[in-house]
Amino acid sequence: MPGIIAPSILSADYTNLERDVKLVENAGAEYLHIDVMDGNFVPSISYGPNWVKQLRPETNMVLDVHLMVINPEKIVDEFADAGADIIGVHVEATPHIHRALQMIKNKGVKAEVVINPGTPVAMIEPVLDMVDQVLVMTVNPGFGGQKFLPSTLEKIAQLQKLRDQFDYQFDIEIDGGVNNETIKAAYKAGANVFVAGSYVYDKVDPKSKIETLKALVK
Repeated sequence: MPGIIAPSILSADYTNLERDVKLVENAGAEYLHIDVMDGNFVPSISYGPNWVKQLRPETNMVLDVHLMVINPEKIVDEFADAGADIIGVHVEATPHIHRALQMIKNKGVKAEVVINPGTPVAMIEPVLDMVDQVLVMTVNPGFGGQKFLPSTLEKIAQLQKLRDQFDYQFDIEIDGGVNNETIKAAYKAGANVFVAGSYVYDKVDPKSKIETLKALVK
């Protein structure tokens, strides 16, 4: 299947956010990745639900919200009501991952489970039958501009094998260090949704970067 490109606004120019969103949408990006960070689960702090609410009428892209927060159940409803199309929660961030995912689905939003580089695929096997997407972090979460961790390719391959074995329907997304080189290896391993931040928003030409990535995962 062809790959989906999901530019991350974490690397966009916040003072010209509408412009940067339109740039990648016009270049053919299908998803817009929104990293929500609480300063606890990860060191940084970023957006709240109001960002999603304000972005929703400005773009037709799928709003792919990645909650890097402790106890995401507390804010799932707010982000769903704000207009998120996909909400991802970390298995490491809650003792009740099944409940968190069910809350997302109950709001009519696609549910995604997320694993960090140090977390084995086995940790999420019990919920793979209920998710629409699995996000494999290919860097340690919390900061943009990090280098892709090649060891995460094995996790992507494991997920593809499980998806095929049990006829699961989830997409496999990766986030971290995605560029014109690393995307090829991840696509070959089985990923089909690619979050790209600093590679796209490098102040040069986001449009050409999106087009390059899309061409590599056709």
